[in-house]
Amino acid sequence: MTIKTPKDTTKAKTGELLYGAHAIIEMLKAKRRKLISIYTTKPLPKAWERIERFLPKFVPNIQYVSRDILDRMANTTDHNGVIAWVAPFKYATELPDPAKKPFILLLDSIQDVRNVGAILRSAHCVGIDAVVMCKTSAAPMNATVFKASAGLAEYMEVFIAPSMKHAAQELGKAGYNMYMAVLDGKDATTAEYKTPACLVIGNEAVGIAADVKKLGNPITLPQRSADMSFNASVAAGILMFMINEKIK
Repeated sequence: MTIKTPKDTTKAKTGELLYGAHAIIEMLKAKRRKLISIYTTKPLPKAWERIERFLPKFVPNIQYVSRDILDRMANTTDHNGVIAWVAPFKYATELPDPAKKPFILLLDSIQDVRNVGAILRSAHCVGIDAVVMCKTSAAPMNATVFKASAGLAEYMEVFIAPSMKHAAQELGKAGYNMYMAVLDGKDATTAEYKTPACLVIGNEAVGIAADVKKLGNPITLPQRSADMSFNASVAAGILMFMINEKIK
C-alpha cells in the first residue's frame, strides 16, 4: 500500500480528553495509551468504584474539582463524574493489508460523532479488522466518539485517509471486494460476499459519494418503503453482522 497517514493526523499533542466510565475503563484495559491525569469530584461518584480497580498502582495526577468544572471540561453533563486526560489515540499509518485483515470497514464522511462511536462499537463486537475514515468532511475521533462506543473504539485499528476515492481505489487494487451500502443496490440479504471484504458506509444525508460508489458492488438492506432508510450506524451494524456471518 502506498498511502501514508497525513502529517497532521500524527502531529504531536499534549493529550486528549476522555469522559464517562466505560470510555475510561476500556482505555485503561486496552493499555494502548498513557493516562496523564484524572479529574473527579469529592465525594467520589459511583462510577469511581468501577474505574478504580483498573487504575495503575500509582495514578499520575488526581484532581478533585466541582461537577460544574467537569461539565465545562467535557461540554456535557454526561461524564459520570470522571474525566481523564490521556495520550493521543494512535492511528494506523498504512491502509489495511487484505492478507492480514480480511474484513474491514470504510466510512465515507460520517458526520455525527455518535454515529461514528456506535459504528466503531459494533465493529469491535463483530470482529472488524480495521476501519478507514476520511480526513475531511467527517466527524473527528473525539471524546464523544469514545463515549458513544462505550470505549470499544480503543481497540480498533483506524486509518485516516486523505481522500475516500483514492483509499477505495487502493483497497480495490489490493484485492478487497468493495460492498457499497446504498438505497438502490442488490438485496443485501441474498447477495454473495467474498473475502477480503470492505463494507462502505456513506454520509447520513447523501450516502456514498458518486465517485466512490462506482468502485464497488451496491447492496441494500430491505425496508418497508423506498422513502425511508435506516440510521447509518444501525445499517452499518446490521450489514457488518450479516456479512461476517456469510464469509466465516
